[in-house]
Amino acid sequence: MTVEAHQETLGFQTEIKQLLDLMIHSLYSNKEIFLRELVSNASDAADKLRFQALSDEGLYEGDANLKIWIEVNKENRTLTIRDNGLGMTREEVIANIGTIAKSGTREFFKSLTGDQARDTQLIGQFGVGFYSSFIVADQVTLITRKAGFGAEHGVKWTSSGEGNYTIENVTQNQRGTEVILHLRPEEDEFLQDYQLRSVVKKYSDHIMLPIVMPKITTDQEKNETTIEEEVVNSATALWTRGKQEITEEEYKEFYKHVAHDFDAPLLWLHNKVEGTHEYTLLFYIPSRAPFDLWDRNNRRGVKLYVRRVFIMDDNDQLLPPYLRFMRGIIDSNDLPLNISREILQHNKQIESIRSGSVKKILSALENLASNEPEKYASFWKEFGRVFKEGIIDDFGNRERVAKLLRFCSTHDDNAVPAITLDGYVERMKEGQEKIYYITAETFAAAKNSPHLEIFRKKGLEVLLLHEQVDEWVVTHLTEFQGKKLHSVTKGELDLGQLQDEIEKQATEKAAQEFKPLVEKIKAVLGEKVKEVRITHRLTHSPACLVADEHAMDASLERLLKAAGQTIPNSSPIFEINPEHPIIASIQQENDGERFKEWALILFDQALLSEGGQLDDPAAFVSRLNQMWMTITQPASRLILPG
Repeated sequence: MTVEAHQETLGFQTEIKQLLDLMIHSLYSNKEIFLRELVSNASDAADKLRFQALSDEGLYEGDANLKIWIEVNKENRTLTIRDNGLGMTREEVIANIGTIAKSGTREFFKSLTGDQARDTQLIGQFGVGFYSSFIVADQVTLITRKAGFGAEHGVKWTSSGEGNYTIENVTQNQRGTEVILHLRPEEDEFLQDYQLRSVVKKYSDHIMLPIVMPKITTDQEKNETTIEEEVVNSATALWTRGKQEITEEEYKEFYKHVAHDFDAPLLWLHNKVEGTHEYTLLFYIPSRAPFDLWDRNNRRGVKLYVRRVFIMDDNDQLLPPYLRFMRGIIDSNDLPLNISREILQHNKQIESIRSGSVKKILSALENLASNEPEKYASFWKEFGRVFKEGIIDDFGNRERVAKLLRFCSTHDDNAVPAITLDGYVERMKEGQEKIYYITAETFAAAKNSPHLEIFRKKGLEVLLLHEQVDEWVVTHLTEFQGKKLHSVTKGELDLGQLQDEIEKQATEKAAQEFKPLVEKIKAVLGEKVKEVRITHRLTHSPACLVADEHAMDASLERLLKAAGQTIPNSSPIFEINPEHPIIASIQQENDGERFKEWALILFDQALLSEGGQLDDPAAFVSRLNQMWMTITQPASRLILPG
């Protein structure tokens, strides 16, 4: 190997330095996982080469026998993990090793608390891959060359993990990647062959690539020593074996490999489908949500194989976006090995596999919800907000998805979503024709909304929707089991059979009695409101704002505006409670200026109770203070000098 010019010393990205320090201290009690991570990376590199070589066999460079080598040099105290996979260019080394490009990284660091036990779990959730080398090594050297780039395009990377690294061009005849760990003085156990074999067997037995280590045999008679390669793993695809042959521990270890996760999965499903199309599914639901879960375009969880040959991952044709939390593999017996992403988009077999996969996942979740509700609650806590997107993404399975949704409601006022739509329908009052809901920015805002007052009085359950995705859910899920979903903040409140004749007559009488007041308030508010009217939805509050029947909910309108979308201005309907003392009082107000101030105060209060923002908060406070002084102090003290 000859070193060429263009050597650089570069600093790690800030997040890398934080991660290295945290990982070395937090994961030291489980340090053997570094070998699993490096072997897993080597396996991925081989998979990528095999796939790219389908269209360019020259990438094999005359050697299609892919392997992973583990070698020890006790004299130099080094442990080397080497593969003849795809390898990396200089730019790829800098991008993959020197920085963290993974979405959600900053959120990951914001989540750290300083509690070692909890932060260790977070690190496992995030995944550390290559950086786990520094758990046992005080210096790491990586030598790599991209397949098909020629010997002169090798790259050498070296770091002690303390803030910077050096990178230089080298001559490298062998394609692939070699990671050389200079072990810390206390890490003698990883210089022992038996220990390394044990770790490989424990964590990486399922890797389909042969993992080889040197085996030394001595012929005493001839006084000769022979070094041979010994395969130390089974090197068979786990999913090709029968379910009865696979232990629970083997399923969990394969998950950790395929998902690059430290924690065990919540559940898994393993199915072999035979018929028109033959394929095998091995899917996992993680126990914790990854940090990039909210990125709908980042779907790297399911790998596609064809007859046990890795083809690709990160493909949106394999599962719909709302199931992007799934991890695992799909292995087809029918697809061509040279299938491309473009072909996948219009492939009938892929459509069939996708449809079958979704049905299997939904069945597994239905079984979990019915038989292990506590476990399903854990699933919902981690993935519920994403799963709700299925109402939008998956029209064909909308009813099944709807049955699996969990909500908060006035049934128990619990902030933990546990209410099903089936349960809501079962509890509906006699004569109730609609499923009522309210959307708000927070659970507290939904729970305490004045719009719920008449519903609480009559014992009518209302779903409390307070997540952003809920706004989109209710625009697509318009009914359930023949019952229409209805927002309590839109249109005139029509409770149908739930409102008796006496109540209707009282509302009509109040509308006539307070007609002059309604007209006066409308004159004050002007274009701020579309209409002012008497309400029967309030029992404790003096007023509220209501969206028109066919208009957008106020919370959705605010959400879209916050996202930078241009929304046509719409004026709300202002409803007043004729039974409230404040309304009765301002009805008697003869001072035109004070009447105006009261009307504006009531409007602003109603807007605030909906989670809206005032155009002029200072004016509202000033107006409120002035009216308070008018009420509480003698008139003589309010006369200003001059």
